[in-house]
Amino acid sequence: MSRNADTPGYSQWDNRRQPGWRRNPLAEVALDRVSKRYGPVVAVDDVSLAIREGELMVLVGPSGCGKSTLLRTIAGLETASEGTISIGGRVVNDVAPKDRRIAMVFQSYALYPHMTVRKNLEYALKIAKTPVAERRKRVEAAAEALELDALLDRYPKQLSGGQRQRVAVGRAIVRQPDVFLFDEPLSNLDAKLRVQMRAELSRLHRRLGATMIYVTHDQVEAMTLGDRIALLKGGRLQQVGAPLELYERPANAFVAGFIGTPPMNLLPATVGNGRGTLEGLGFSLPVPPSWQPWARAAVGRRVIVGIRPEHLLPPGREVSGPAAPLRVELDIVETLGHQSIAHGRIREAPLVAILEPTAAPAPGSELELQVPLEALHVFDAESSERIAG
Repeated sequence: MSRNADTPGYSQWDNRRQPGWRRNPLAEVALDRVSKRYGPVVAVDDVSLAIREGELMVLVGPSGCGKSTLLRTIAGLETASEGTISIGGRVVNDVAPKDRRIAMVFQSYALYPHMTVRKNLEYALKIAKTPVAERRKRVEAAAEALELDALLDRYPKQLSGGQRQRVAVGRAIVRQPDVFLFDEPLSNLDAKLRVQMRAELSRLHRRLGATMIYVTHDQVEAMTLGDRIALLKGGRLQQVGAPLELYERPANAFVAGFIGTPPMNLLPATVGNGRGTLEGLGFSLPVPPSWQPWARAAVGRRVIVGIRPEHLLPPGREVSGPAAPLRVELDIVETLGHQSIAHGRIREAPLVAILEPTAAPAPGSELELQVPLEALHVFDAESSERIAG
């Protein structure tokens, strides 16, 4: 049975979205304790995650963390070893990929070189025996949404990398899926094009209001694209939340060191004996007044002190609230015009600070930085879980 505006569960998109498109208002995705094993190797380990209808969820993490495997399991290209996957309230573990009402965009454009842009866009609809008038309507709507109108008669070899990627996205759009799945779609583009395509994908998501799951290893992409971020490590979910939530309140030291550019400085330390201090090799930092009860109860506990590079301030800079000095021996200073990134050491522990160009001294010199105490983060040394800050 063909689906239309009268089909239960479907409705015309409102005027704020691309005209002529329909979407399932129940296109949420729910993962309940999903695992994927290849023999003794656990690629995805007990992941539970709810992606809301209309949300752009980014799965991010280092290479080999299981994010692409998880995406392929949602798509049905891999079979879950354990757990259930639901799309729009329907369990799809045993549903074929073509019947899950999803569309996937891969890292490779995989365009047909002998077909024009128009024919590439409509090919899946032609295979599905979609009526010619409907095919034309969907292709023209997708071309308008992606600004491909003037390129419909060109061949892939006549397009730039960014234009080819837009055609690949357009092939997914014309299918009118409930959920879009993106597997590192910008990895083949140069840095400038990646920035441009990030902005275009954000605009497209706002325009379509569709449910999207996007995989990347690039935390900048995750921070700029995602409504929420799900960060994985070793197949396990580390933290889920809005980009600023992961930045400001990382759940553990791994999240703290992954989110942020440059990443957070992580320094081993011990809670001082009755003095409310964090004692490390070459530094001693008092804890904020509000942490004193915790510090008195945690004397001798081994911890990891986290400090964002942008929170380290040069001498003379006014600091709101209590602060403490931190002496750093500089190794390298990278000048980027609007700022300098200073790489140094406290004894053997590396430390990075973001400074104004005029505030960065020469490499090999010592620099005394100010640490706002309220900007500190503290993690347990054994579990790496957040315990203060």
